[in-house]
Amino acid sequence: MIIVFGLSLFLLLLISGCGTGEIETGSETEAVDVDVGEEEKEMDELRERLTELQYSVTQEDATEPAFDNEYWDSKEEGIYVDIVSGEPLFSSLDKFDSGTGWPSYTQPIEDSNIVEVEDKSYGMVRTEVRSREGDSHLGHLFEDGPDPTGLRYCINSAALRFIPKADLEKEGYGQFVSLFE
Repeated sequence: MIIVFGLSLFLLLLISGCGTGEIETGSETEAVDVDVGEEEKEMDELRERLTELQYSVTQEDATEPAFDNEYWDSKEEGIYVDIVSGEPLFSSLDKFDSGTGWPSYTQPIEDSNIVEVEDKSYGMVRTEVRSREGDSHLGHLFEDGPDPTGLRYCINSAALRFIPKADLEKEGYGQFVSLFE
């Protein structure tokens, strides 16, 4: 009975977002660290920093409208980074017009910054693409792209921030300048 009460108290503390709670287990009292409040604070900060669409896409796995997004037809040279974490994700050199209305790339700029997850939503089996560090939903990966990879990373503009070639150094992405020489 005491264990059930203790677990109930722990869940109550977890749900309420308290930082530290005490749980009585038999004759001992132990402190339990609960980080729910910190996670909520980070999400609130993200909501303030991102637009409603950017938040919805990156944190709630939404999809922006085709042909009505910032980068679908952009041809400027530079790189695309995660809007949440700043991780370098894609290069304009690997961008192509897929005819879908979303920015599409044949490969990521750094494989290690991309995570692929099986997505069974909407009665389909697809490969979701997420950023490793930011855990942002970016879009989906399809095997109908052009050479050299045959892949199409179909990405939401709302998940990206574009860094023009001329600004790579000053924005802290100088290691990618050589791609455009």
